[in-house]
Amino acid sequence: MLATSGRFPWRRLWVAAVAAIAVLLIDPQMARAEPAVPVPPNNLLSDAAKGELAAADEDLVVKVRLAGLWEIPAGEMAQEKSNDRRVRQIGADIAEQHAELDKLARDAAKKLKIELPDEPNADQKKWLTEMEEAAKGKEFDQVFIDRLRAAHGKIFPAIATVRTSTRNDAVRLLAQQANQFVMTHLTLLESSGIVDYQSLPKAPDPNAAAPAPAGGQVLASSSTNPSLPAIMPLLVAALGIGLVGGIFATWRTMSYRRRQQRARLGF
Repeated sequence: MLATSGRFPWRRLWVAAVAAIAVLLIDPQMARAEPAVPVPPNNLLSDAAKGELAAADEDLVVKVRLAGLWEIPAGEMAQEKSNDRRVRQIGADIAEQHAELDKLARDAAKKLKIELPDEPNADQKKWLTEMEEAAKGKEFDQVFIDRLRAAHGKIFPAIATVRTSTRNDAVRLLAQQANQFVMTHLTLLESSGIVDYQSLPKAPDPNAAAPAPAGGQVLASSSTNPSLPAIMPLLVAALGIGLVGGIFATWRTMSYRRRQQRARLGF
């Protein structure tokens, strides 16, 4: 009875171990979890309107206000004129979220005593007119998506510049909040599947040659160093071998102890 009762747990353990190793070898990606994309916690930043206020800071607060003045009616128009359920939902989300962002901009402006506009600028009025004149359906969808995608692409680097350079804590917080809204809106607009990426401005070419590190040392490129994905199968195989070896050694030890116990009992 003692020998029989000790066999089945080990058989089940062997089966589970072999199955786990097989899965890891077939799909090494399962051996590691992809990190979650972090969201910056806004509540860690102060908001006392303290610090020098630069011209770029004031300009950003005004631009955030202007964005809401035309994107809220644009989003409402999308809900009325689009025949595409996805585009209508994008319009609703952007209009609702810009109402929240507009309040943040107005609160910051009040603290900083910045005068804000009450209507869109000339370009924004032209875009709204273009949407109003566009036929319903696919023609409207293309105009709506392209105009908003281009506008968000322009303000994105402006927000980053102010976020990293401002001396004023209220502007710093607004820039961080605006950045999160803009990233969300870029994603929403691109989820329509009809963004004309070819019409977007290209990024400037980076410098052809970067200066060499001091002392003549050159960092090895990724082509000469194995990356984690490249060596992952070897790591998984080593892990599997170690696991099997550990289980086998434990099994041998337990078998030896059972034989000794049977010998003492006279089995």
